[in-house]
Amino acid sequence: MENNSNSSRTDRKTIERNRRNHMKSLYSKLNSLVPHQTSRESATLPDQLDEAANYIKRLQEKLEKMKEKKENLMGFERPITSPTGGAAMAGLKPPQIDIREKGSALEVVLITGLDFQFMFNETIRVFHEEGAEIVNASFSVVDDTVFHTIHAQVEEPAMGNKAARISERLKKFVF
Repeated sequence: MENNSNSSRTDRKTIERNRRNHMKSLYSKLNSLVPHQTSRESATLPDQLDEAANYIKRLQEKLEKMKEKKENLMGFERPITSPTGGAAMAGLKPPQIDIREKGSALEVVLITGLDFQFMFNETIRVFHEEGAEIVNASFSVVDDTVFHTIHAQVEEPAMGNKAARISERLKKFVF
């Protein structure tokens, strides 16, 4: 019996030693991932864990700010909850597009708010992807509205109507 008791005690000690070594390895790995402003050797384990937690929180805040900046650059704003409980988009005017096909010529009038300027670039990208030649592009700004006018020439291939395909892509993009 006593031999069995010593064996189980040794097993528990080995298991505990392995657990501590594993935890030490994990702490070391975590510590290596965190940029340090203080000497690594002088910081206690709780201080190192606090530093890692603060670093992760700063990264999360930075990520959130970058997401907001991206949304603003893309022309979208996060919904703002109104006092009545509904969500409203602050300061956004939905874009409008008018596409006129005249044979192999296309005239596109894109009306956006100042917060949707990226849509002009995306419209030009669609034209280029479809192989259309932009003949003229202009814009005017009135208050907080931007009027873009694009004239393009489309070479019609034998197998399809590119002008119709471009129109369809632009309508899907805006709506």
